[in-house]
Amino acid sequence: MHSKEEKLKALERLLDIMDDLRTGCPWDKKQTLDSLRHLTIEEVYELADAIIEKDMAEIKKELGDLLLHIVFYAKIGSETGDFDIADVANAISDKLVYRHPHIYGDVKVKDEKEVKENWEKLKLKEGKKSVLEGVPKSLPALVKAMRLQDKVKGVGFDWDNAGQVWDKVQEELQEFKTEADQN
Repeated sequence: MHSKEEKLKALERLLDIMDDLRTGCPWDKKQTLDSLRHLTIEEVYELADAIIEKDMAEIKKELGDLLLHIVFYAKIGSETGDFDIADVANAISDKLVYRHPHIYGDVKVKDEKEVKENWEKLKLKEGKKSVLEGVPKSLPALVKAMRLQDKVKGVGFDWDNAGQVWDKVQEELQEFKTEADQN
């Protein structure tokens, strides 16, 4: 594998190539955040297929395509003065440190489940009004449903059978009725 210095040099090369493409290639010069969006989604699905196939050479290629898109978006952001690749890297680094207090702080966790629960609680502290807020609107319906289920499971909405769900619905309806009667 490559040294950290070699990895940084490879990323610097990619940034330089993107600079050249944005000034020299008519197609690349025309691209916008919106025009790249559907292409990025396609690249994610190509990566998913490569992962399913366990094709490491293809995974490497598709990760490169995704990295290109990240660099492309950051270049466009720098041209508009909104953000650049350093802002993107620093933002995700800050987020990871904040959301991993069991690594970078004094929080103790016993398992992966507690890590996920803490992650969702920290997201709410960041100003999200709901744990569901982070589910993208543009996800395909079935994927969106699965993500919503995962999100609510992370905050205790998880049952072993349908009867428990109905018990919870009845409990919530009773709370609603009590509140309505008092007001």
